[in-house]
Amino acid sequence: MKTAIGAGILLTSFAYFLFSVHDGIIKLLVETTTVWQILFCRSLTILVGCLAMGGKGHLRETVASPVIKPLLIRSFILLAAWLCYFNAAKFLPLADITTLYFAAPVVAILLSIPMLGEHVTLPRWLAVGIGFIGVVIATDPTGMTIEWPVYLALLAACLWAFGTVLLRRTAMGARTIIQMTVTNFFFLVLTAPMALSAWVSPDSPALLLLLAVGVMGGVGQLTFFEGMRLAPISVIAPFEYTALIWAFVLGYAIWGDIPGNNVIVGALLIASAGIIIIFGERRLMRA
Repeated sequence: MKTAIGAGILLTSFAYFLFSVHDGIIKLLVETTTVWQILFCRSLTILVGCLAMGGKGHLRETVASPVIKPLLIRSFILLAAWLCYFNAAKFLPLADITTLYFAAPVVAILLSIPMLGEHVTLPRWLAVGIGFIGVVIATDPTGMTIEWPVYLALLAACLWAFGTVLLRRTAMGARTIIQMTVTNFFFLVLTAPMALSAWVSPDSPALLLLLAVGVMGGVGQLTFFEGMRLAPISVIAPFEYTALIWAFVLGYAIWGDIPGNNVIVGALLIASAGIIIIFGERRLMRA
């Protein structure tokens, strides 16, 4: 396997782990803090980190970057995806919305063909299909009624997939830290009105959790953006399913949620999807 593709797989897999920890912390925070305030504080923390690491001339380089417009569009798309997801989550069981949302890797691969001109090999299709089956088995959705929250969750998945493909298109146009600066500046502006209008002063534990969300989100974005620069969408998309495995691990470690047999079977299928990708890419490189 080419070193670049292998590094891209490792970086994005690590990013999905960090995002899972990030989501677990948010689950603790939402009991006392609004989602808008969490997103605002996260973006502020990451932006401050980017400005500190960027060094002299970083702002000038950022303002002159050609990726500002596509990243502005991507910021609106991701904000819309999160709003769709959070609103659907109010009416759907966790298993149902998780299954629907994990349609995103399939949509991302479909979009990568016309938008990026990627050639999707049989092992890549096989991996994303097996991974999705693993998600369905692990979450075990039952009795799902096709109503508007279902369409909202599917729309969230499609928007997230479109944002991911758009990121791949802009990944080569600027350094990662510039993309992170632009992205989090836009999110800060977009979330500020709602966050400040319903601001709740956090106590010390909540403040530490908000800082942790920012740090986890920042490192996650860094590794995710870098992974996008190195590997095609059709290679790394199936590894998004590993986030579900980490979610179950963290659920057991923090809340004592014991996974059932269906979770174990689903996790094995998700892991096999990653193995198929790895061996498929190594075979492709040898050929």
